[in-house]
Amino acid sequence: IVHQSDDAFSFNVTRCRYAELYQALGIPELGAVMSCNRDWSLIQGFNPDIELERMQTIMQGAPYCDFRYRRRQPIDLEES
Repeated sequence: IVHQSDDAFSFNVTRCRYAELYQALGIPELGAVMSCNRDWSLIQGFNPDIELERMQTIMQGAPYCDFRYRRRQPIDLEES
């Protein structure tokens, strides 16, 4: 866990079984398409008030995947 608060939760994943699987199958280029890219849809379906930011993945060759979740800030209608 990198950071945890009421509005954010950040952690790094240092081992990816999906990356290992796609590498073993000889199709590592499909890993991001078939596994990594679904993370945004998953969180959107789980709770649309939470957003995910991820700048790097093990599939891309990084040493870890950086998952950064945060609660979307409500729009202040009085300022609009």
